[in-house]
Amino acid sequence: MTAENLLKSGIQAVKQQQYKAAIQALMACCQAADRQSKLYFQAQMWLVRAYYDGGQTERAIALCQQMSTDAPPQVQTWAKNLLPTLSAAPAIGPDTAGSAATDAPTADLPQLSAEEALDLFNRGNHALKTKRFAEAVEHLETYCRSANPHHKDFAQAQMWLVKAYNGNGQTETAIALCRQLLHHEKEFVQLWARQYLNALAPEPEAEATQLEAPLADAAGLHPKIQNRKSNISNAQPSALSPTKTRAPRGGVSLVMKGVASSLALASGMTITLLFGMVFALCMALLFLHGSDNPTAGLGLALVATLLFNAIVFFLSPLIMDVVQGWLYGTRWVSLSDIERRSPEAGRVIRTVCQQKKLAQPRLGLIPDDNPTAFTYGSLPNTARVVVSQGLFKYLDDDEVATVYAHELGHVVHWDFAVMTLAATLVQITYLLYVYLREAQDWLGDSEMARRLKLGMRSVAIAAYVFYVLGEYLVLYLSRTREYYADHFAAEVTGNPNGLSRALVKIAYGIVEEGQHNPQPSKVLQGTRTLGIADSSSAGFTGTAYRVAASPVQVGRVFLWDMFNPWAAWMELNSTHPLTGKRVRALSTYAEQLGLGAEFDMAQVVREGRGLNKTRLYGNFVLDVLLYWADWIGFGLGLLVAIALYASNLGAIAAPALLGGGIGLLFKTFVMYPDFNRAPAMDILTLMSDPYASPLRGRPVKLSGEIIGKGDSGYAYGSELKLQDPTGMILLRYSSRFGPLGNFLFGASQAESFIHQSVSALGWFRRGMMPWVDLIRLDCPAKWTVRSYHRFWNLLFGALLIGLAFVLPSVLA
Repeated sequence: MTAENLLKSGIQAVKQQQYKAAIQALMACCQAADRQSKLYFQAQMWLVRAYYDGGQTERAIALCQQMSTDAPPQVQTWAKNLLPTLSAAPAIGPDTAGSAATDAPTADLPQLSAEEALDLFNRGNHALKTKRFAEAVEHLETYCRSANPHHKDFAQAQMWLVKAYNGNGQTETAIALCRQLLHHEKEFVQLWARQYLNALAPEPEAEATQLEAPLADAAGLHPKIQNRKSNISNAQPSALSPTKTRAPRGGVSLVMKGVASSLALASGMTITLLFGMVFALCMALLFLHGSDNPTAGLGLALVATLLFNAIVFFLSPLIMDVVQGWLYGTRWVSLSDIERRSPEAGRVIRTVCQQKKLAQPRLGLIPDDNPTAFTYGSLPNTARVVVSQGLFKYLDDDEVATVYAHELGHVVHWDFAVMTLAATLVQITYLLYVYLREAQDWLGDSEMARRLKLGMRSVAIAAYVFYVLGEYLVLYLSRTREYYADHFAAEVTGNPNGLSRALVKIAYGIVEEGQHNPQPSKVLQGTRTLGIADSSSAGFTGTAYRVAASPVQVGRVFLWDMFNPWAAWMELNSTHPLTGKRVRALSTYAEQLGLGAEFDMAQVVREGRGLNKTRLYGNFVLDVLLYWADWIGFGLGLLVAIALYASNLGAIAAPALLGGGIGLLFKTFVMYPDFNRAPAMDILTLMSDPYASPLRGRPVKLSGEIIGKGDSGYAYGSELKLQDPTGMILLRYSSRFGPLGNFLFGASQAESFIHQSVSALGWFRRGMMPWVDLIRLDCPAKWTVRSYHRFWNLLFGALLIGLAFVLPSVLA
């Protein structure tokens, strides 16, 4: 193996916390590389990190001391800056995971009672949020030294203590504790520590990457290896840490790009179109019906619909209040309660209500760790804003504030009233369709009646078309209002980056909670259309955040959202815009405020413009036709049959079944290509594929651990969740015995694969969320499971074609 490949293997092993393998590969790289080359010094820098994170602190210090005197100037500076951190921290290794210096009670401090511990915990949190860092350090240190290290709040106290140390100027102590948290037993703590550490300590990856770059000087060093002398306490966190750049004040007017130029215009146009549809149908009725025709039923139905919607509109907040308490255990809290959890959110609520002359909304808190937020009501002054406690668990203070500002944007924009009116108009079009379809039975068999029936069929078809179009118009209006709520939050808080982080962290929190809970969250299921983000697509964004080392990596997974035509197609049926598009809009607001965008969406756009347009768009129309090939074949066969055999039922059914069967076979061959040469892949690479499609499956091999059942989460569910070092994805199983076999597999076998190492072969697909259609699941500790997606499609296609030839003779 070449020195360059050895370095890559070592870096990958460090990231996956396989420190023995990393040390072996990096030492081999140092032996193979030229001692004056850039590659050699990069390997040494990573070797320091592997030694330290692997618990060999003395070796890390020794190598760092050697580099501080026997290396090019830039590397010497790097080593000198790092040495105080290495020397200050206690030796921590994988065997001491979670046992930081503050982890165990000390002999000179008594064990705290539960009430005393909670008091210290809350006082430390409040001091940190009000930037009284010395006081926060005092309270949190006492808590960590004396409280039970196995308590659920202990890890949170340690993370707050890192922030308090940093804010108090004790940077080296913050780095030491943060490095200890890298080995914590809880994965989300490790993730937080890894990302926060990027801002506190020199990061080899940030300073010694780009292996392909030209040599910078005679020593052969990359130009980005530079002195990072530290006032590190003022460093801005990279990845997704909580103090990313923001405007000094809110209230700055921001220009929206790529969205409807005016919320009033978008709403007005949508409502006008819906009114126009209803008016056109009513006019058609007037021309069709004479005075003798019964229309009283329609009039009564219209009045009943309007009255019912008006009653529901004004009573729905009260109904929702009851549902909230019954289903989700929502409790209503005061503004001061919210301020204790997020001081900035409290300030935002007060400011918006004062500026917009609104009554303070009723504030709800749901005892669920899945992060979400939503608002409902009838009029702005009767609004309710409800969040889950998971929002405060996974988001930082400024991010929580942007979420509250987003929800208040819905209140200020009268979204309840507008969406209720739009939905009512769509209901009326459907009511007219039902009336016209049934009213034909009221007419007699006279010549006039036959003409009226023909006209009523045409208007009924038009009513149904308007109903379908109306549904999509309402969805469009819903997505537009989400963009405007984001815009409102960015203007009010001056912190569009905070909302970008919040959207991604909410997705991450949903993924994280999904790993620990066997059943799906009732809150996420019941509030999917109300929530700040669509929870069904959270797995994709949340998984990327979970493993990404930088915002650029997270941003890259948005390529599909922004450039793949399937994304736009799938978004048509969604109440929320795709996350990538929302983050892109928020990044433009950050640019207008003179801020660096949280995610480098400009780089993502540049990458997107360099994608193969022929591969993206060239066959898209054909792919859409193939995606619906079975139904298109059925419909075309039916039309041909009606035209040729209008009176023979068997002759009409045969071409329809034949067309459907042929269409299904064509679709199957495209969906399930040959898998004999499927490459081994990782999940994050698959999720970053901008060409992924729900139609054209990509054969892949994945290795990892089954961590639970799929999103269905039910006792008899057959779907499984696979996790590898880079992410998590859904495996969809299909038994050769159909739905009954799926049920039996979920009931008797699926549970036994959880927490087992497996390798999976299947077809990767991407819709609103990614998944793999399973072919084979190999588990050395259990047995091999085979799945039959392609088999069932081929069988149904063949049956339809066979039935097309048999049915006419049977009916004859």
